[in-house]
Amino acid sequence: MRVSRIQAERNRQTVIDVASRLFREHGFDGIGLKDLMKGAGLTQGAFYKQFASKEDLAAQASQRALESAALRWAEATASKPEDPFGAVIEFYLSAGHRDERMEGCPVVALGSDAARQGRDVKASFEAGIRKYLDLVGSWVGDAHGEDFRDKAMAVLSTMVGAVVLSRAVNDERLSKQFLQAASESLRRESRAVDTQPGRQQ
Repeated sequence: MRVSRIQAERNRQTVIDVASRLFREHGFDGIGLKDLMKGAGLTQGAFYKQFASKEDLAAQASQRALESAALRWAEATASKPEDPFGAVIEFYLSAGHRDERMEGCPVVALGSDAARQGRDVKASFEAGIRKYLDLVGSWVGDAHGEDFRDKAMAVLSTMVGAVVLSRAVNDERLSKQFLQAASESLRRESRAVDTQPGRQQ
């Protein structure tokens, strides 16, 4: 039976959603098309009617994953508008986020994989990372003209690196220490910025 255009588009979006989670769990090369399509409740034969290649799907799934991550940041900041940076630190550098491989930050889960992918996948990551930097920069920039972009890059690198390292070890205590050390360092940085003369509250 022929699938309607509306249903075909729904199926396509389902595949992108499922792939965005499965790629984060297994990596781009850690799962094949058959299992990706099975996860979406479709056959492998339907794949090439919807996507030009696996890399095409990887680029779209990466964009979807980064959009989902940005939404989680927005939800965190909305829950604590008086301290948006603190709210993001609290959820991002948590054991819960560390353990959420399918739903967690795609930069943590797929950053090293993205470095080995083509231009389209990298473009999706670059766009998402730039959004992260804009958000972080709005929280950690100061009133004295210091380059907020450099500071935002250092903060984002600390956050991502801490979660990567916390996932890479077996020792639960060491894993938590990576998260706690990064959290404490970033909170000190945030307090130092907030107390600078001329800082806009």
